[in-house]
Amino acid sequence: MKNKRFLLSEEDIPRQWYNIASDLPTPMQPPIGPDGKPITPDMLAPVFPMNLIEQEMSRERWIAIPEEIIDMLYMWRPAPLVRADRLEKYLKTPARIYYKDESVSPAGSHKPNTAVAQAWYNKQFGIKRLTTETGAGQWGCALAFACSLLGLECKVFMVRISFDQKPFRKTMMQVWGANCTASPSNETNAGRAILKKMPDTPGSLGIAISEAVEAAVTDKTGKTRYALGSVLNHVLLHQTIIGLEAKKQLKMAGEKRPDVVIGCAGGGSNFAGLAFPFVNDKINGEKIEIIPIESSTCPKMTKGPFTYDFGDTAQMTPLLPMYTLGHSFIPPPIHAGGLRYHGMAPLVSQCIVEGLITPRAYDQLKCYESAVTWARTEGTIPAPETSHAIACVIDEAKKAREEGKEKVILFSYSGHGLLDLAGYEKYLGGKLEECSLPDSELCESLKSIKDLPKAKTQKTGKW
Repeated sequence: MKNKRFLLSEEDIPRQWYNIASDLPTPMQPPIGPDGKPITPDMLAPVFPMNLIEQEMSRERWIAIPEEIIDMLYMWRPAPLVRADRLEKYLKTPARIYYKDESVSPAGSHKPNTAVAQAWYNKQFGIKRLTTETGAGQWGCALAFACSLLGLECKVFMVRISFDQKPFRKTMMQVWGANCTASPSNETNAGRAILKKMPDTPGSLGIAISEAVEAAVTDKTGKTRYALGSVLNHVLLHQTIIGLEAKKQLKMAGEKRPDVVIGCAGGGSNFAGLAFPFVNDKINGEKIEIIPIESSTCPKMTKGPFTYDFGDTAQMTPLLPMYTLGHSFIPPPIHAGGLRYHGMAPLVSQCIVEGLITPRAYDQLKCYESAVTWARTEGTIPAPETSHAIACVIDEAKKAREEGKEKVILFSYSGHGLLDLAGYEKYLGGKLEECSLPDSELCESLKSIKDLPKAKTQKTGKW
């Protein structure tokens, strides 16, 4: 093998984001209010700046990336595409495995791809302060980094279990000038209500979102807005730079296309960023298997219904058409904090409904085992979230070996695990157990959505 790393020049960085909403076989169902009526842009104005609301609702196929954002992206992009040849040899597979290395960003994950864009658009709109939630801390770090570049204040509500498990994420945010608080907190009405009801709760992304949205909309100056690290259309849009780069790099590697595309999926941004440009190819006739991987403790795509639900626990957000476990769901405190979200991005959910992608759920023990295999072959230590993608990659590589087929497997190495070693320590010490969501807990959680409007599930044509 001649080359292991495939590097684009700065001149080759994509100049446009790809919007899959323009190409889905069935148009997206709109976000709605509790009355069942579609929300209007002005209803979102207290939460997001209008320039991002326009992107959220856009159906244009290509949206130009402003030069000022590209200049910030140059700090770590274009990101490498790397051939995992040592893992291939270890598995004795005829598959060729490539990964898009998003761990090279300053924050150590894919999250800055949208963080710098959101911060820039907010600053253009005259916003001075951003609030947000974070699970494992990667998004909080990314937004803190982006705000430091652009001179914005940043307030982060970090899910309590991750706040306790990953203290150095909080330190990273503080180094970049952000204020980080464990969620639920006593700083918001939503947080106080949750603490009164469940004082020992490990927290959830749904709760942290409620706090961050409340903190934004109650600022009397009007200069605060909320930024989300996943789920919404404009966030996934910004991440498509990953897959667009990967397409160019696969050609450099002499590959026509991937046979399998894999990414872990909590809210959907890292998976969608890599996969959506290839979903477009699949819509246009290419034979590609595209697999989002979730945690078996939070299996919204594989066990949850596709329906309308709130994006947060306190029901402050619009209702979105998504695969969900119910907005009141609080997942077990696994170390893959970025996968502990009750719902899946509407665009990703719609791709499942259309049969364009096929989700799987993996247990944390299998994922840590796969991560250790990766570290002992490829050398790097992946984030617990990323280990879910690696577990699937190994399964697909073994399948190719059993079938005797050459395949090209592409996956997103969404972030490094150098601040997640507490989880590895527990795994290596035999202190982690298999963990999946009992049906009884799922049924209890779904009670929170039984009276909400239902999403339609027709796969083709118009609703």
